[in-house]
Amino acid sequence: MAAQGKVDRVDVIVDQWSRERPDLPTEAMGIFGRLGRVAMLLEAAINATFDRHGLQRGEFDVLAALRRSGAPFELNPSVLAETMMLSRAGMTGRLDRLEGAGLVRRIADSADRRSVRVALTPSGRSLVDIVVADHVENEERLLSVLAAKDRRELDRISRLLLAGLEAGT
Repeated sequence: MAAQGKVDRVDVIVDQWSRERPDLPTEAMGIFGRLGRVAMLLEAAINATFDRHGLQRGEFDVLAALRRSGAPFELNPSVLAETMMLSRAGMTGRLDRLEGAGLVRRIADSADRRSVRVALTPSGRSLVDIVVADHVENEERLLSVLAAKDRRELDRISRLLLAGLEAGT
């Protein structure tokens, strides 16, 4: 039942199902219940960091993709959309908001005048550098409940699960 003698909300649900349907295996239910709760709580904590800087997560993702692309911190909007698995229309909305805030600018592509590139502005670069540092600090804080060996084990297991899911298992 509960790990280390501590009962959580998921244990209660799993125990109820075990009582009502003893024919069902409930181990996966417990794992997915906890993963779902973890994802929900992490998302809220991570989004709070972006909110403090006046950004939505998707906007941060655009700024971060441009920043980590290296100098001159420019990408084609289609490449940005593909990188973030986003429709072109969704990308256009994000770029419009970021451009309106002075964080990115659209510039003509010197290689293809029919095309544009998206570039970080100096204020966009300054902001993303501040936000990414706060974001990483927040992630470290969120994982601080785990010992280093447990973090490595969680990384190993999550890689296995992700690879299996991405392979269609």
